[in-house]
Amino acid sequence: MKKIIVFIAFILAFQTVSAQLFTKERVANNIDNLDQKFLSWGYFLGFNQYDFKFNYNEDLEDILVDNTFGFHLGLIGDMRINDYMNLRLEPGVFFTTRNLMYNESYFAGTEFNDSDLLREIQSTYIHVPLLLKISTKRINNFKPFIIGGFSTALNLSSNEDNPDDNSVGEFRMKRNTYFYEIGFGIDLYLLYFKFTPSIRAIFSMNDEIVRDADPNSPWTGNVAKMQTRGIFINFTFQ
Repeated sequence: MKKIIVFIAFILAFQTVSAQLFTKERVANNIDNLDQKFLSWGYFLGFNQYDFKFNYNEDLEDILVDNTFGFHLGLIGDMRINDYMNLRLEPGVFFTTRNLMYNESYFAGTEFNDSDLLREIQSTYIHVPLLLKISTKRINNFKPFIIGGFSTALNLSSNEDNPDDNSVGEFRMKRNTYFYEIGFGIDLYLLYFKFTPSIRAIFSMNDEIVRDADPNSPWTGNVAKMQTRGIFINFTFQ
């Protein structure tokens, strides 16, 4: 599914770029003045896939992460620095689900059932990145770019303050997470608006797990660090 979505988004962009690069006829520029505005606005929507990176205290079997595709949407505030650089604020709401699958070796010497081997983590993030967009020179009606920066996210489903832990089925995460982000995309200037498909990767900079009261907990005792990483597929309209 992930490969299909990426393929569809970028084959459309590639066809537009190829037509404009290799045609001998000059193509009229659409919305010439859009990039000259000091401030501009827009919105985005897209798909995401979140994962976890684990570091362990002991060399046991890895905790497996079953990823699913989530959905997100948000707003864009863009400040022009010059013809090639823009500073962007892109607050959005992100919905995702991850399933953690534990190996039976984590429960050696204790009684457990099948439900103890699985933890479903449903997350709703308020995600706020501050990004620097660096573009090439506009060629007819397209302009490739790279983008990167830092972000913070508020996990509304963290359960950080819940007194219950995994002993009663509650997996807890920290409420605030900090990321660095990097990606690329292409601006396509259509007749009335600018459409931008892009791909971005995010990487957490802090440990997000809230450990159980029992230091030897099979769910958290062997986890030295748990950090989110993910891929965003964005479709932007300005």
